[in-house]
Amino acid sequence: MKYILTTWLFLMVIVISAQAQLYDLEFRKGLKKVEIPFEYENNFIIVRVIFNDVFPLKFIFDTGAEHTILTRREITDLLQINYERRFPLLGSDLTTELYAYLARGVKLSIHNLVALNRSILVLDEDYFRFEEYGGISVHGIMGSDLFRRFVVKIDFRRKVITLYDPATFVPPSGNRYHIVPLEIHRNKPYIVSPTRISDTTIQAKYLIDTGASLSLLLYTNTHPAFELPPKYIRSKIGMGLGGYLQGFLGRIEKIEIEDFAMEGVITNFQEVPPDIDSSFLNGRNGILGNQILNRFEITIDYIHEKMYIAAEKTFNKKFQYDRSGLIIAASGLHLNDFNVVDIIAGSPAEEAGIQIGDEIKVINGIPTSLMHLSDITKRLQKRVGKKINLVIKRNDERIKIHFRLRNLI
Repeated sequence: MKYILTTWLFLMVIVISAQAQLYDLEFRKGLKKVEIPFEYENNFIIVRVIFNDVFPLKFIFDTGAEHTILTRREITDLLQINYERRFPLLGSDLTTELYAYLARGVKLSIHNLVALNRSILVLDEDYFRFEEYGGISVHGIMGSDLFRRFVVKIDFRRKVITLYDPATFVPPSGNRYHIVPLEIHRNKPYIVSPTRISDTTIQAKYLIDTGASLSLLLYTNTHPAFELPPKYIRSKIGMGLGGYLQGFLGRIEKIEIEDFAMEGVITNFQEVPPDIDSSFLNGRNGILGNQILNRFEITIDYIHEKMYIAAEKTFNKKFQYDRSGLIIAASGLHLNDFNVVDIIAGSPAEEAGIQIGDEIKVINGIPTSLMHLSDITKRLQKRVGKKINLVIKRNDERIKIHFRLRNLI
């Protein structure tokens, strides 16, 4: 299992003037739309960015983030960019206070789109640690301040984001497309979807968050019907800005988006701290992440507060989850050193005697030095009963361990 990474961030102080940056983006060559290719790794949309005409970087395209964030402060330090102020942030665990700096006058070039004179946030430290927990090299988060003035289409199948000029945008037509009403609050899109849990269906409000690699997250104490399912596991459910996310993992019965129903959705259950300022959540009950969104072609019209969706062929694919109980982090120069950072209680991995800190060297005869973290994740989601043979390194000793995969939730 890999950690579920999220880019949730809540500003405790409003630091950037939205209006001042609204019209400093331009299409090159007078284009009416711009297509931006992206990489899709570990359920993240990753876009290549040229920072200040110098550094080629990778940013996560994030509809759930209000502001663009640079996670590597050493880049702005090297360019001698001045920081105006230091601001407090609220981490994704909704309790940890973190810090970022405001940097102005930044230029970002994204394919045929140029963002001039931007104000961005620069994290005091790399709190996300994407390399370690996602096995991917990422330098920042592209927030809605960069794309909210456009109509945004995300085509997961083609791996292309298209930004349309709203003045010339023609809505998609045909039976394939369905219109979904949205609420846009602080430039972030929200949807209301019928959600069935324990024989009860409620109208739940979700943030549409392309910065979350999960399928669904529910805040358990935002509605009395949000009970844990009969079969669940307790674990660190993910890694977000500021630390581990503690909670439970299980499956809900069903969630609906317009005429599309998805059953057995893998769901993270997290409790919201009782003293949290409700304005941070905007009354939402949870988050819709990429493992649901990637089953659709989606087009977000921020100005008219609506979304157009069309189901892909993968729409009915069963939601898969790890069957080993291993939680693994990547490290090393090429992110191909893999260590166990947690183990699910009562799982095949725990029963086989694997310990936190063990380094995984070989899986079913293949050296892990030849793999990415996503490769390991896929192998640990194979069919029930599949035998997994590991060679691990523990205190300079190589140990052979084997177990069989089984359903944990």
